[in-house]
Amino acid sequence: MPGLTWRERADRRGAPVCARVCPVRATEKQWPRGQVWAEAGARERRHEAEADDVAVETAEEAKEPAEADINELCRDMFSKMATYLTGELTATSEDYKLLENMNKLTSLKYLEMKDIAINISRNLKDLNQKYAGLQPYLDQINVIEEQVAALEQAAYKLDAYSKKLEAKYKKLEKR
Repeated sequence: MPGLTWRERADRRGAPVCARVCPVRATEKQWPRGQVWAEAGARERRHEAEADDVAVETAEEAKEPAEADINELCRDMFSKMATYLTGELTATSEDYKLLENMNKLTSLKYLEMKDIAINISRNLKDLNQKYAGLQPYLDQINVIEEQVAALEQAAYKLDAYSKKLEAKYKKLEKR
């Protein structure tokens, strides 16, 4: 809006720069012509002087949205923030549900393993009892095995003695 005074630009936008951030829409009648107007006028004169001296294109100030737009933007922001937080909380809730299910499954697996361990322990006790019942027979087998080994040694000695005796007999027979 080159060529317009700061008041014309403010009127065109609806309010001076300082009034646009206030919740109530300000007009010239509502704002005193004090320091705010003086500062804005001084800035405007500086910009006009610079524009006359040098052909520089100046940027237009960002236009503040109207109060209704701000309210709508705030509602939109809060709506989107609520959606985001709802999503985050839902994701966290789902994570906890997943952990709960995993804990339940792990608990069931440990119960199954406990049952298996109990069965193994019971079977081991049964085997130990059967082994204890067989122990006298196993001892008898060990005794018999020792006797067989001694008998085998006696048989080898007897065989060796009979071979010596046969050799002596043949020797005597030859004479």
